[in-house]
Amino acid sequence: MQPGRTDPGTRTRGPIPPGGPTRRGVLAGLAGLGGLAAAAALSGCARGSSTSSVPGAANLYNDNATWSDGYEKAGAVLKRICGFDLRPLSNASTTSYQEVVQTSVQTSRAADVVKWASGYPLFSLARSGGLTELGPVWEDAVRKGWVSPQLRRGVTFQGGIYGIPLYQSSYVFFYAKPVFAKYGLHEPATWGEFTHNAEVLKRNGVTPFLATQNGVWPAFEWFEELVSKLDPDFYTRLVNGRAKYTDDTVREAMTIWRDFYAKGWMTAPDFDGANGPAQMKAGKLAMFLHGSWESAAIAAAGLRPDVDYGAFVMPTVHAGTKQSVITESGVFAVPKRAANHPGGLAVVSHWLDPRVQRVWSDFLQDSSANPTVPAGNPVIEAVQQDIARNRRTLLTRYNEASPPNLIQGNILDLGNFMIHPTAIRSTLESMQKRADQEWDIWRKGGS
Repeated sequence: MQPGRTDPGTRTRGPIPPGGPTRRGVLAGLAGLGGLAAAAALSGCARGSSTSSVPGAANLYNDNATWSDGYEKAGAVLKRICGFDLRPLSNASTTSYQEVVQTSVQTSRAADVVKWASGYPLFSLARSGGLTELGPVWEDAVRKGWVSPQLRRGVTFQGGIYGIPLYQSSYVFFYAKPVFAKYGLHEPATWGEFTHNAEVLKRNGVTPFLATQNGVWPAFEWFEELVSKLDPDFYTRLVNGRAKYTDDTVREAMTIWRDFYAKGWMTAPDFDGANGPAQMKAGKLAMFLHGSWESAAIAAAGLRPDVDYGAFVMPTVHAGTKQSVITESGVFAVPKRAANHPGGLAVVSHWLDPRVQRVWSDFLQDSSANPTVPAGNPVIEAVQQDIARNRRTLLTRYNEASPPNLIQGNILDLGNFMIHPTAIRSTLESMQKRADQEWDIWRKGGS
């Protein structure tokens, strides 16, 4: 249920839409349903005829049917390695998927493996007590060099590890190489070069940047980028509740964002991000901030890596600032009471094996959570090399970096700001008021 990611195919994830249930309300409403109701919901919504165990297979409950082919290809490799393949059961409804997982992990009808988000969504699920602690699996992967230790904080709750990374994507600016070449532009290494490129593009009738709140969730993308490129350590403190949204660093980020709008450098707030690759291909849009997973949609639009498009990490606003990159990493978790618990544990234990990740990474056209597996896409591999060369600090994506109800509300505030970009003070005061409330609830054991 990793909100925000656009996977190969057509599915787009996002937080529960305005007016929809929060996890707090969902759990209150479902408290009396029990395992049979959850199992019935899973069976009714999932791709597949039954959630019952199948010999030699681990049932994988997930929210994206377009990934089923990838799971099955990776599962064929897992079968040779550990004796179990993956049997994907998919539920395309974000709200229904969340409800079923949150309820079923408490029962003996849980799937053997569930796909979930890292960070606070995982912490919230782990807090229920229904997940298997995966410390030995994690330590084995670290010992083999199959996972970055920096990802540990996104899977650790109260000292226990409850998820193994499903993928690892980086937030980058995809750019149209023919457009850059036409106007003599290059990948920017400094903030001055970054803004110079925007000025030249705008002067020549090309929209420099895609920025949208269409679909709700994308509203946080520019926010996290600008704050982290001003001060990555401050960003970490902010999302952990140790800094305030009304602090000067956030005000500076919002001022930059406002000024970009004033200069006409951004698409309209309601721009359909799904049209971004086509607009790049047509030469009307130059740069597209998104997760590196967007390479699949760009390829589907007919753009060739290193020929029609490239990618770079946003430069820091001020010289000397520590290098960083926003990362997104979904996870596999294993319910304690899974019907085929040995199969689920075996699959998750071998998921980061390079032989499995080679197949999975090629399917996603993205980077692997295993740093020893190079991306097959040369543009994405160049990004990975840049991250390693510059020793960039990996920062948790905003959507997973704080309690879910705080993030959902703040994303709505950021979306409103994109429509009214002069409303800096009122936006940040609203976000901080919510932060005060939600952190208090979280620290008292709520979610």
